[in-house]
Amino acid sequence: MKIAVLPGDGIGPEVTAQALKVLDVFVREGMPLEFEQGLIGGCAYDQTGHPLPEATFKLAKEADAILFGAEGGFQYETLPRGLRPGDALLTVRRELQLFANFRPVVAFPELVGASPLKASHIDGLDLVILRELTGDLYFGEPRGVHAENGVQVGINTMRYDEREIRRIAHVAFRTARTRRRRVCSVDKANVLETMELWRSILEEVGREYSDVTLEHLYIDAAAMALLRSPLHFDVIVTGNLFGDILSDEASMLTGSIGMLPSASMGEGTKGLYEPVHGCAPDIAGQDIANPLASILSAAMMLRMSFGESAAADRIERAVRRVLGSGYRTADIAEPGTKQIGTAQMGDLVFAALS
Repeated sequence: MKIAVLPGDGIGPEVTAQALKVLDVFVREGMPLEFEQGLIGGCAYDQTGHPLPEATFKLAKEADAILFGAEGGFQYETLPRGLRPGDALLTVRRELQLFANFRPVVAFPELVGASPLKASHIDGLDLVILRELTGDLYFGEPRGVHAENGVQVGINTMRYDEREIRRIAHVAFRTARTRRRRVCSVDKANVLETMELWRSILEEVGREYSDVTLEHLYIDAAAMALLRSPLHFDVIVTGNLFGDILSDEASMLTGSIGMLPSASMGEGTKGLYEPVHGCAPDIAGQDIANPLASILSAAMMLRMSFGESAAADRIERAVRRVLGSGYRTADIAEPGTKQIGTAQMGDLVFAALS
């Protein structure tokens, strides 16, 4: 079981190191995990002149799973398109056809006080945001900035074809069948023709899953409902742009974006696993980042790519035991808890597993 480890930029290397620390427990127990590291993002650009070196892309293609940290940095934002750190991750997603992005949103009972919402409002929260990952404005053509009659014009194209919509719809309904059998499709069909097609295909595919309830919400109404009635949702399926926004909003239900893992999957078991948070350059290198999203992403990798559900369950229980003992990184600290750093949080989860 070969894992491509791509720590990336900012806090990526710090949090990824803690995920690897936790996975080492299973290596010591005999699980055949092999790790190979590669450069990606800004650090790759600095060393090679490109954010996705050919060696890294080859590693990602040949690996059974990819453990990713973060990419980016303020200093790279003015680089040409194609050379920015974020372009590397978009290329991996597109070229490996990792079109289904699973973002579980779970309110740990130990952290209900860290959420800005009332505890009674999120008690029992357990939903999945399923974000289509290889279409929409992020990849649609034409795009770019050019002059028209002496005026600068920026263009991005929202585009989906029915095949792209249909395959993510099937993933949504199949996922709901393993949960509470409810799918909420989020679109903007009252304004956008692309989203009219989205809704039509969701309805069509939904007729194949008579045991699953399908509802539709416009993105603005969904954003409001996610805060007003978060326990209503089971599986939310939506496009690339809306999914990006909704999942960051949903992170605050759990208390911090530092708690949200994710998995980007294709048609098979190969996936890319990463914390939802970004590179956070303002706190990089200070040993204060929350590594739990990266550790929980590693748990998702064991479950979804390698079929090691028992090991994944152990990691999740270990995280809860550490939280239950009152240990917190700065982003989830509350009065009366014990604030610790990135590495110590990794050490404690490792100890709880061992």
